[in-house]
Amino acid sequence: MTHSRPAVGPAADLIAALTARGETVAAAESLTAGLVCATLAQVPGASAALRGGLVVYATELKTALAGVDPELLAEHGAVHPEVAAQLAAGARERCGATWGLGLTGVAGPAAQDGVAPGTVHVGLAGPGTVTVRTLALSGDRDLIRTESVRAAFALLGEHLT
Repeated sequence: MTHSRPAVGPAADLIAALTARGETVAAAESLTAGLVCATLAQVPGASAALRGGLVVYATELKTALAGVDPELLAEHGAVHPEVAAQLAAGARERCGATWGLGLTGVAGPAAQDGVAPGTVHVGLAGPGTVTVRTLALSGDRDLIRTESVRAAFALLGEHLT
């Protein structure tokens, strides 16, 4: 079964809003493995707002590339709200962006470290704010990853209005 890519419409809206504000975004992505940045980059003019991203699929890369606390990972595993927050902050800092998005979760089909498939944490770090949204999604891997991107776009969009 094939699912549509994350809607380019919301991505275009984010790029337009960020560009109008003179702001930028970067992402540190685990379960989405670059899908956030790839979707934003589909929008003409994305280079005005998209700084870049970190694909941190392997747990140790969350620390090495995004600066996630290794003790947090050792104690709670890679799928945890605070990991998403630290991924977002790391993307923001290391890519020099106004806003950072951090995504971690389990796309399935099997559980990871006792965490059920469809459990996703989306973090946002920006001027004066760090917030995390936890999702309980259902569907296959493709749908869970697509819905995670949509949720990240929605979370950022709420802070741009």
